[in-house]
Amino acid sequence: MHLNKLALSTAAMAVLALAAGHAAAQSNVSIYGILDGGLVRESGGPGGHVSNIGGGIASSSRIGFKGKEDLGGGLAAVFQIENGFGSDTGAASQGGTLFGRQAYVGLTGGFGAFTLGRQYTPYYKTLRDIGDPFGAVSLAGRSGNLFVTNTRANNMVEYVSPSYGGVKLDLAYAAGEVAGDSTRNRQLGASVGYSGADLTVQLAHHRIDNATATDATRNTLVSARYRFGKLLAHASYAHNKGPRDADSRDMLLGATIQLATGKLLVSHVRHDDREPANNDANQWGVGYHHQLSKRTDVYVAYAKIDNRNAAAFRVGNASDTGTGDRAFNLGVRHNF
Repeated sequence: MHLNKLALSTAAMAVLALAAGHAAAQSNVSIYGILDGGLVRESGGPGGHVSNIGGGIASSSRIGFKGKEDLGGGLAAVFQIENGFGSDTGAASQGGTLFGRQAYVGLTGGFGAFTLGRQYTPYYKTLRDIGDPFGAVSLAGRSGNLFVTNTRANNMVEYVSPSYGGVKLDLAYAAGEVAGDSTRNRQLGASVGYSGADLTVQLAHHRIDNATATDATRNTLVSARYRFGKLLAHASYAHNKGPRDADSRDMLLGATIQLATGKLLVSHVRHDDREPANNDANQWGVGYHHQLSKRTDVYVAYAKIDNRNAAAFRVGNASDTGTGDRAFNLGVRHNF
């Protein structure tokens, strides 16, 4: 009797092991993240010089989980959830939302990818991946407020097509979820781009519908990147309308120069205000990232904004909007 029980237990364990091995072969879940921290020195703001320890300067600190399950026939289920936090205090970013950076689930296959949840917009990805050497998260991008980037959208359904001859389409719709008005607070986005051996160019548009037609914001962006050996040239041009029919243009020129032990980043951004106030601004940024290993680098960066008339743009970084028109950053970043 004892031997029979032992045989049954051994058989059951073998079946469980086979089942676990089959499940592992069909799905893949990984944990990843970035820890970034350093010194920020700001000046030119109402409070004068400000020095602090930043918890996400070149990149916002984060931890995420992503996975993919093979469903057969080329179809797969995918998901990603990502929490943002400050490495200086451990406090949650994105207003304290648990997975405020990303939270989506979807299906992928030969048709492309359909995903649903909180996601990056096609507009933001165009600037981040192509148009800005700082990745739209440091100095020359999002937090500097010289480009309207519409970073993420809640309740978003997104479709990304496969690449056909280097051409790819990205479509997004985010429901406003306002009772009695299906258009209020909704967001619509799209991008179409071409990527070849050396040239990448992409056109993107983003629209947010608010209470009235004049409260809507509309942002159109074209970004390009071209490789000259170890130098990547970046260029972006944005046309911004609203709310209340406000009108402005943003232009960016930059470069990423690959060096033996790291990379040098430079950029110039011009904000052209088409309103009577003429609140123009120019921003210059330079940075150097030194690779200590494949996953760890140290960096230094400096940026300055020349505000005109009543313009009050500030130099920000990946996590903070900044306090003044000049900023110096020194930090370390680790990817895992």
